[in-house]
Amino acid sequence: MSSALTDLFTYPIVQAPMAGGVSVPQLAAAVSEAGGLGFLAAGYKTADGMYQEIKQLRSLTGRPFGVNLFMPQPEYAESGAVEVYAHQLAGEAAWYETELGDPDSGRDDGYDAKLAVLLDNPVPVVSFHFGVPSRDVLDSLRRAGTLTLVTATTAEEALAVEGAGADAVIAQGVEAGGHQGAHRDVQETDGSGIGLLSLIAQVRETVSIPIVAAGGIMRGSQITAARAAGASAAQLGTAFLATPESGANALHKQALTNPLYARTELTRAFSGRPARGLVNRFLREHGPYAPAAYPEVHHLTAPLRKAAAKAGDAQGMALWAGQGHRMARDLPAGQLVEVLAAEAEAATTALSQGGAR
Repeated sequence: MSSALTDLFTYPIVQAPMAGGVSVPQLAAAVSEAGGLGFLAAGYKTADGMYQEIKQLRSLTGRPFGVNLFMPQPEYAESGAVEVYAHQLAGEAAWYETELGDPDSGRDDGYDAKLAVLLDNPVPVVSFHFGVPSRDVLDSLRRAGTLTLVTATTAEEALAVEGAGADAVIAQGVEAGGHQGAHRDVQETDGSGIGLLSLIAQVRETVSIPIVAAGGIMRGSQITAARAAGASAAQLGTAFLATPESGANALHKQALTNPLYARTELTRAFSGRPARGLVNRFLREHGPYAPAAYPEVHHLTAPLRKAAAKAGDAQGMALWAGQGHRMARDLPAGQLVEVLAAEAEAATTALSQGGAR
């Protein structure tokens, strides 16, 4: 399944770009150095902050890497729902002795400024979340020598990705940790989205561009299963979240395998968009009432999440995690790439031997 994308890295392993300070240059460099494709997350950063991380990453590795951008979001009309949610969160603000954030702190995440930096200082790969860039944007990046990927959560979204001219599509199953990358926020949070293997099959029958599979993948055998279903590579987030190089809060890393956090749910509680996290107090108490308002709710809860982390209270943090979180391994990122690659090779060999009988 060789392609311009997969030819960039030795193993079919892509480290997911996890925003919020998780996907730091040290993590991306370790993954790329080991033969995978490391990624920086530009979401919630300024254009200059993104540029500084790119420079730092380039000082750590000469291997290919990627940068992820969030697409600008449409205007949210029901401001009253956000105000109601703010009133509900007033007790949280008092408890953590902080103020709620300004829900009107911006909708475009500095998209145009970040694109300008990436066109002036091209990187090997750029991916997009929460929508499809225009053909002009994708063509401009291609002329700069950059390969482009766009997340899709349905076959219809994958068709839009191909139609816009992206080089590959990230098929994100409902098992994935963090934010679902649906192009429009019409998703339910009851977990009724499409599972990864079914999604890969549907996308494979719909588009001809390469597929990167994402969603709950924690072992090399799952990478092999995704590739057998039609993917060219697999993107792993939660698996790398637990590594020493990850910038995740120590409480977040510990929670992945803590029996206290037995399961995950999709919730709007922290950001206003469906995102999968470990079920904690905040998610239980506020998830059912959070409006479909991204990024307003993200801005609103940002000080609460920061204060909870500072207080060492994981019950008030956004503990993003995929469904396979209990399988997390505390290994250096480079070693994890090697282990995953060995597991995938063993699974591939077992499959081929089974088919030869």
